[in-house]
Amino acid sequence: MTSSQGSAGRWSDLDRPPLNAPALRHALVLPDALWTSLDVVESTGSTNSDLAARADELPEGAVLVAEEQTSGRGRLDRSWTAPARSGLFFSVLLKPDVPVHRWGWLPLLTGVAAASGLAKAAGADLTLKWPNDLLVRVEGEERKTGGILAERAGADGVVVGLGVNVTLRPDELPVPAAGSLLLGNAVSTDRDTLLRAVLRSLEQWYGDWVRAAGDPTASGLLAAYEAQCATLGRRVRADLPGERMLEGDAVGVDGDGRLVVATEGGGTEAVAAGDIVHLRAAD
Repeated sequence: MTSSQGSAGRWSDLDRPPLNAPALRHALVLPDALWTSLDVVESTGSTNSDLAARADELPEGAVLVAEEQTSGRGRLDRSWTAPARSGLFFSVLLKPDVPVHRWGWLPLLTGVAAASGLAKAAGADLTLKWPNDLLVRVEGEERKTGGILAERAGADGVVVGLGVNVTLRPDELPVPAAGSLLLGNAVSTDRDTLLRAVLRSLEQWYGDWVRAAGDPTASGLLAAYEAQCATLGRRVRADLPGERMLEGDAVGVDGDGRLVVATEGGGTEAVAAGDIVHLRAAD
């Protein structure tokens, strides 16, 4: 997707100033902090791919931010593109010292951290769509404004990428169901402030989760995710691998981060991977 202003205009857009990399490093890369480096590049294909390629040589806590991402990827190999400096496009390298079977909580943890951080810094009401979408209300309608992608990287790492539409205007939305913090009436769209808030929130949630050995209940992560998840309590359709479809009521998230769906026959099924469609509006 390209900006309506054209190639030259988008780079001189006064509403979209560049990130202040030195100030961000000064605020976030601190002794004993999780974040060990923070680099901002003008443009790249995918911050996830770039960071994953260096996962074995970098310490935990490396952060890579792009002003523009030309080949960003979402779940199910979907593309994620947006005008330069219109959002937050970044990846972090984590090397969690927790049982590997609990690593599947990282996308959900990132969602909780991002929604919490952005709610405070942007003043926008964000909710989560299972498993890894950020939703914002635009004129009363839920719109996707962010997405999360976690991928194994190197011998012992996970790269978690986050893309958030911050200042996208109506004519720049890639699809009608997309949104942005600006369209959600955020009180602040200052990307430096928003990025600091998200990374600080992520550091806090990740630290609590690691100290609890990845236990989602002991760390408070499960309760926080359920409280912010807009999928729960709704009629949903899950498009599952193998072209199978499941329809029912989303009633919970289990200890492995799977969505629990109550089916017509009175039973339940836990969905580990699939595309979820909300069939009923939120109450």
